[in-house]
Parts: sequence; C-alpha cells; structure tokens
Amino acid sequence: MRIRLPLVGLPLVGPALVGLIAALALGSPARAQMRGHGGPVRALAVTQDGRLAISGGFDQAAIVWGLDTGTALSVLRFHEGAVNAVAVLPDGRFASASEDGRIALWRLGGAEPERVLDSHSGPVAGLAVAPDGTALASAAWDGTARIWPLTGGAARILTGHKGNVNAVAFLPDGRPVTAGADATVRIWPRDGDAAVTVTVPSAVSALAVTRDGEIAAAGADATVRFLSPEGAIRGALELGSAPVIALAAAPDGARLAAATAGGTVAVIERAAPRVLFSLVGPGLPVWSVAWRADARGEVNELVTGGGDRLVRRWNAATGAPIGPLAMPRPADALAAFAGDRGAEVFGACVACHSLNPNEGPRAGPTLAGLFGRRIATVPDYRYSDALKRMDIVWTPETVARLFEVGPARYTPGTRMPEQTINRAEDREALVRFLEKATATP
Repeated sequence: MRIRLPLVGLPLVGPALVGLIAALALGSPARAQMRGHGGPVRALAVTQDGRLAISGGFDQAAIVWGLDTGTALSVLRFHEGAVNAVAVLPDGRFASASEDGRIALWRLGGAEPERVLDSHSGPVAGLAVAPDGTALASAAWDGTARIWPLTGGAARILTGHKGNVNAVAFLPDGRPVTAGADATVRIWPRDGDAAVTVTVPSAVSALAVTRDGEIAAAGADATVRFLSPEGAIRGALELGSAPVIALAAAPDGARLAAATAGGTVAVIERAAPRVLFSLVGPGLPVWSVAWRADARGEVNELVTGGGDRLVRRWNAATGAPIGPLAMPRPADALAAFAGDRGAEVFGACVACHSLNPNEGPRAGPTLAGLFGRRIATVPDYRYSDALKRMDIVWTPETVARLFEVGPARYTPGTRMPEQTINRAEDREALVRFLEKATATP
C-alpha cells in the first residue's frame, strides 16, 4: 500500500506550521509507530520542544514527522545514497547527510535544499550542531571532520584520524569531539590542530556529550566509556555482545540511551554508571535513538529507528512501548513463489527492491516493469550521475551479466552493494523469476 503524504511541499514555516501541527493533534490520534521509510531508519533528531522529528533512512530519504500525530509532514529527497545523519538547526531548518558525501540544509515545505555542503570525498556518517547554533560539524569516511559556519564561508577541516571518522559532537564550550574506526576519541581546541587523542580498545561508532561536558563513546566492543572534557576515562559499562550503534544523552544529563545492533536500547544512569532498563523491540538492529521532551520541557519519551523501517516511541521512565509494540508486517512479496529457486535467490534483494509498482522505492528503485526499461529511469528515484550516463537496457542478458561480474564492474558508480551470483543456473533462475514477478499489466 502506498503511504500517502498529503502535506509534502506545503510552504509551512513559523506560526503556520505550529498551527497546522496543533490542528492535526486535535483531528486524529497519535500513531506511536511511524511507517514511511522504505529501508532501515538510520538517523533521528527531535526538536527541542518535542513537536517534530527528522529521520534519515537507507532508502535515501529524510522524513520530517509531527510526533503528536505520527504524521509525515515532508519527505525530503535529494541524496543519492543512504541518509546516515540528521540534525535540527536552531533557526528551524533541518540538516541531512548522506553516503553520497553531501550535506543538505532544508526548510520544511521546501522541495529542494536551501544549501548544499559538498566538500567531503566520502560518506558522511555523523552531524552535530554547535552549542551556540553558529556551526554544523560533520564526520566522514574520507578521514576528516569539518566545521561548517551556518552563516556561510569555508569549513574548518579536522585531520588526523587514520580511517573512517564515524561520529562527531560538541562540548558545551564549543570544542569539537570526533571518534572513528582507528579506535580513538579526539578532543579538538576551538582553534588550531593539536587534538587530545584518547585510544580505546576498539573502533568507536557513536558519541554523546552531556550538559556538564562528559563524553560518552561506544562502538564495536559493546562498551560505553565515559571521558572527562580533557580526555580522562572515568569509567566503562559493558552492555553485552552486540555493537553499540548510537548514543543519545538526555537533556538533563542524568541518563544516556545506547542503541545496539542486537535490537535493544539500554537506558543508563550515568552517575553510577548502570543500566536502569532496556527497550526490547522486534530483535532487529536499532540504528538511531533520541530523547523527546514535552511542552513543559520534561523528558518523557524515547524515539528510536531501526531495521524494521519504523520510527517508534517509548516511555522514557519505564521503557514500555507507547502503543502496540508489534505492527503487522508487510505482506510477503515472495509467498506466491514458494519453492521457486529464483525467488530464493532474490531473497537477498527484497530488502532493497520492491516488485510492486505501488510500493515505490526502498533503498533501491522498484523493479516493477524492469525488462525493457533503460537504466536509471524510474521516476522519483535519485540515481548517481554515472548511472544516468550509461547506455544499458535491462534484459534477461544484461541482468544476468550484472550478477555475473558484479555491480561495481558492470555499472561503475552504482551505490548497489557488491554481490555476484557464481552459479549460472542460479542466475538463470533469478532472471526467470524476475520475468514473472516484475511484469506489469
């Protein structure tokens, strides 16, 4: 079923936006689980007043939600890769950052970004807003972090990490903090290049900074470490065996939420430190987490995004899900092809590609009507420029060749994960299945 988003494109800013959200809240019940992304929800941020959230997905889209109603207010499509990070800017704008190396600044209701920051040469993995609201920081897999003045001008480039920079944050005094695959946390001066470097036992994927300046860092070894603003390690808390993917500090600084690849979110009392309770969902990775305050500023909810493609709300005091925990899963697109070897091969593709034209794009474009279609021509899907320049028409022969040599060789510049099908019989079975499953009336 197509998700209808009737508010997309409306020029809603300032009092008009507030009025609309209030009207929606009166007119329909809130949905505690929000469905709209076509792939895992990779990133989340919530406005200070708790009324809006922005999410980023593996489907290359960002969505602005009205949390009081669970309504998608705007779908932001610009990026040519997964949206790995999002941020709320103090002037009411939103930022999205992607695997395509670009950062887009949006005004709700705008069909295109107001500004694009595009000097990174690798995927952007993290964003953070300076405490005074004047700058946006980005962490990228080109080995750098950058500090972008929001009023314009050149970015400050932070170099020194040996490999991917996965996360970035700001201390209350405005100093940037970065962390990366080189198992270091680096605390940078407000000006200059001499960072304080703290080495930890494994790669760091996530950072959070509390209001008093303590740094929480976590990653591959499933341990959250607490560092002073000067880099001294105060303590550590092991959370199990699943890597920590995301961290978020509560606005009051007393608690921390740690999301894991195992599908749980640990709510941590920071002073001890100890786990107060865990949010336990469907068992799929939880990629993103954020705290939500009510109109009085009291933090009463957690918002999470995960591998089930949903944005979920939870009671921050008890860990109980708000609304039903389980939602009906989409119909199994392959159920009608039980026993078909080609359908079994396609099982690795179904997370990224739909077969039904009404479902629209996921992380990749729909395959409905595939054969006879020129490459990079599905409407409303953003392809890389490299694919747009190719002269390929999808036929049984070209699809088979794609999986014989792999996407990187056959379609250079694609963002499709590299995969090959070694057995000719399996390639033939896949093609026969696609001929049946993608045919449109």
